[in-house]
Amino acid sequence: MGALSVEQKVGQMIQAEIANATPTEAGEFGLGSILNGGGSTPHGNKHASGDDWLALADAFHDASYGGRGASNAVPIMWGTDGVHGHSNVYGATVFPHNIGLGAARDGDLVHAIGRATAREVAATGIDWTFAPTLAVVRDDRWGRTYEGYSECPDVVTAYATRMVTGLQGEAGTSEFLGRGRVLATAKHYLGEGQTTDGRDQGDAACSEETLCDLHAGGHRAALAAGVQTVMAAYNSWLGTKVHAHRYLLTDVLKGALGFDGFVVSDWDGFLQVADDPGEACARSVNAGVDLLMVGVEWRRTYHDLLQQVRAGAVPMARVDDAATRILRVKARAGLFAKQRPSERPDARDKTVIGHPDHRELARRAVRRSLVLLKNDGVLPLRRDAKMLVAGDGADDIGKQCGGWTLTWQGTGNDNADFPTGTSIFEGLVQAAADHGGSVRLSPDGDFGDDAPDVAVVVFGEDPYAEGDGDRSHLSYSAQDSQPLAILRRMKEKGIATVSVFLTGRPLWVNPELNASDAFVVAWLPGTEGGGVADVLFRGVGGDVGHDFHGRLSFSWPRDAQQTPLNIGDVDYAPLFPYGYGLRYRDGPGTIVGLDEVDAAHGRPAFDGSRGAGSTYPRPPDGCSTG
Repeated sequence: MGALSVEQKVGQMIQAEIANATPTEAGEFGLGSILNGGGSTPHGNKHASGDDWLALADAFHDASYGGRGASNAVPIMWGTDGVHGHSNVYGATVFPHNIGLGAARDGDLVHAIGRATAREVAATGIDWTFAPTLAVVRDDRWGRTYEGYSECPDVVTAYATRMVTGLQGEAGTSEFLGRGRVLATAKHYLGEGQTTDGRDQGDAACSEETLCDLHAGGHRAALAAGVQTVMAAYNSWLGTKVHAHRYLLTDVLKGALGFDGFVVSDWDGFLQVADDPGEACARSVNAGVDLLMVGVEWRRTYHDLLQQVRAGAVPMARVDDAATRILRVKARAGLFAKQRPSERPDARDKTVIGHPDHRELARRAVRRSLVLLKNDGVLPLRRDAKMLVAGDGADDIGKQCGGWTLTWQGTGNDNADFPTGTSIFEGLVQAAADHGGSVRLSPDGDFGDDAPDVAVVVFGEDPYAEGDGDRSHLSYSAQDSQPLAILRRMKEKGIATVSVFLTGRPLWVNPELNASDAFVVAWLPGTEGGGVADVLFRGVGGDVGHDFHGRLSFSWPRDAQQTPLNIGDVDYAPLFPYGYGLRYRDGPGTIVGLDEVDAAHGRPAFDGSRGAGSTYPRPPDGCSTG
């Protein structure tokens, strides 16, 4: 710190996007960090190889050292949205989104996913991932619902510890931020899951008690696990943007909770606190934001912040504190001692990205996340059955991955973009192979004169991410009526139907449920569609191979306007309660009219240990609405 000029300290506080800053520019300005935003890749090539990522990481690394000659140079740090695997990278393993992991109720699984993700991120020369998301989602109309593990803080809190330690290693041990580990981020701090009407970047109009008891648990757990960075939330609390909220960022986070890492803004989030960009910089930094993530105009932000410092609007003590925090984290991550990214041990194994062990882990995560809502005896399927696979999600890996996958919104992808991935249809074909059955694909459900024994219809939400995913209601049929038409056509012809629903949130699907003999919620399972087939089919010996394991971590609505809907509500009356999920061992279960919930199928509340707890309807600790 003593060797850095004010210009260099301000440079450390700026994070630029790789599409808008060259390595040379990053070196000239002494930028502290770069990021690749959703869909941003080396040279704009979506199919960039691991070597391409490493080459760009080398270029930025070398530039930050001024050609390896500057005595007071600070290594640059690269951040990425590795939110369900290293999902911006071609060929990487894409795990189920968080909503599916919440249904799995498996902390060991989450830890292993964090470990595998860290290995793949580190293999590309990247130091830092913007994960985990620790939102406690209270209104499923929010377009980021699938980024949350649960509507209840107990699951979020337990998973926060396991994911952070999976990514970073165990704090206080030799593995912490060592080989194959990356920096984690607790995001988004604080209250984003509580916004009015589930509006993205809206206002959380709740009491401080609710903010603390319902929404802060995951963040406290992440801090206790040694998380080194915290990302400020876009939302407001009681009308004040979190990016400008000194009480939350400085008094609570850095003061009462003792956080000594650094706070990073969300993408241009600091610009929302004032109309004037310079004033926005000053207000955000003075509130406690240490690193400004800038979407495009990073040069302007650098000069604006420098001007605010020179004018005294931002005290030098605040700049010193921010720069110290950034340098401290870089030192803890070993960046001052590390080689060029391509020369690090993490980059030597070229098979790490999409490694077979990681794909098998992702497949296991799919199996454990599936939730069975209905089964009138059609499941598990015989491997010698004649099967028709219908629906636009059946052979679409991009759709089953969802948002934050290769592109920001997850759109514009097809199966060729996932060279090691398996669609649900392909998984079904592989499961039926050599067992006397047949699997035929017909997206529109047409089978001519060759009637199948069973139809598996795969449908659901198209990919979306923040903002674009917000909804005004929870009706699925109102958005897409074709799957229901297919299901009803099958029912009229006496063909057994299994619905596989791809979704980032609970939706009102009563018509589809009534038209299905079995209904499976697959959430957004990622690249390993074979995990769905593992559970749908009988084992090769005819017994139950893999039983259903998942339990709802979000309450399921009984009508399209039933939101917010959360366990602990005074008038709690869901279609399927928090914790619901059938098993094959439960036997056939008929849901006629879907008017009542069989409380006998309630599952133990999750307490972080896989099994202990009380049964529905008592809400888990921390799940009151405040």
